[in-house]
Formats: sequence, structure tokens, C-alpha cells
Amino acid sequence: MTRFENKTVIVTGASSGIGAATARRFGREGANVVLVSRTQSKLDKVAEDIPSAKVVPADLSTREGVATAAKAAREAFGQVDVLVNNAGTAVTGSIEDVDEDGFAEVMETDVTGVWRLTKALWGDLKATKGNVVMTSSVSGIGGDWNMHAYNAAKGAVTNLTRALALDARNSGVRVNAVNPSFTKTELTSDMLENDELVAKFMERIPLGRPAEPEDIADVIAFLASDDARFVNGVNLPVDGGLSASNGQPPQA
Repeated sequence: MTRFENKTVIVTGASSGIGAATARRFGREGANVVLVSRTQSKLDKVAEDIPSAKVVPADLSTREGVATAAKAAREAFGQVDVLVNNAGTAVTGSIEDVDEDGFAEVMETDVTGVWRLTKALWGDLKATKGNVVMTSSVSGIGGDWNMHAYNAAKGAVTNLTRALALDARNSGVRVNAVNPSFTKTELTSDMLENDELVAKFMERIPLGRPAEPEDIADVIAFLASDDARFVNGVNLPVDGGLSASNGQPPQA
């Protein structure tokens, strides 16, 4: 498939995990891909697999980083068709454990940075009648133990998705989000080493496995494509069936 031929796609958090898989997926479908993250060496590695790529090292938790990313993305290929807001971070702990700096870092990266970059490129997206895909989380739909900062941030992204879809009325711009559950990424590497914790997750996920980054990337590509041309303001769980349950434990 070449659904994104002659289109420019920006992927943030593109140096690993879901972002890297997403960048590669768009590259396979003919897109010019702008890869944004903090670490150039990792971005360069991902870009090796993409025929038409531009690497932009930037810290999206800062105004300067967002300005750098927006300018470079706009100039790289002359237009912006898709923005994938995937960059994110997390901090664990109860409200007694997490300090203000930790909470602020999560909000600046996961919420404010997303808002700033979307705002900076909104005119470009209107010009191409493009679209935005957010990486939210099932943690933005319900709460987790010891993840209140991440829950607050992803909850904001979940509702930001809905509100921006309304703001885009009659502009031709669509805004959607994916809401993954437990996925094999650098962010979950410590969790994946905890066999007992993984087993508890697997009890709750009907498909019986964690998601691979490619599982999420494929859905992002769908939402960004013309195949989803009438899908707008949606938060789509990509969770192996986790959200199908009402919380009761599995029956033998």
C-alpha cells in the first residue's frame, strides 16, 4: 500500500517503541516522515529504514523544542499532512511519593508539548486538510494504581482529542487518538521484567499477550489514512480486549 505517497507525516517520540514503529509504517506506505525526539543517534537509526526521512532532535517539553520541531517539519518537505503526537513520559508513585517537578515534567511533555506542537502546525494542517493522531492510553480512560500523574496527563489528551475535533469544525482537519494498553516499549521495560505483574496483566487481556509497537502503529496509520475519512474525535482502545471487561476476575 502507498496510502501516504506525496504526504508528509510528523511522528514525535519517534526514536523507539510505538513512535519508531509508526514512523517505519508510514515510510513503508510512501510518506515523507519527519522524526522528532530528543536523541539524534536513536532517530538516525530509525531513519535508516525509511526511504524519505528528516531527523529533528528536539525536546518537546520546552517552547524552544516545539518551535524547532515545527519549523523543521514545515521546511523539510514543504507541507504537513499528518501529525502523530506520540511523545510522552511517565512517573510512578502515589500523591505522597511524586514531587512537583516529576508531576510537571509529565504534564509538560504529555499535555503542554502536545498542545503547543498541534497549535504551531494547525494552519499547515488546515491547508492540506490533514489530521492529527494522538497516542493517549487506556490510562487516559480509567485510573491505575500509583500512576496518577500519567492518568491525569493521558486523561487530558483523551479529552483534548475530542475538543480539537470540535474546534476543527468545517476545516477538513480530523483529530483522533489511539488508547493502547500494556505495550512492549522502553517505557514498560521494568514492568516486563516483573513476571508476576505481567501474569496479572495477561489475566485481564483476552488476547493473552502484551501489544507489540507495530500493533499500535498499524491502527495509527489507519486513523491517519483516507480509509478513516469519516472517523473524527474518536479515542480508540487498542487493548487486546482489556476494556471489554467490567473488572470481574476471569472465571476458570
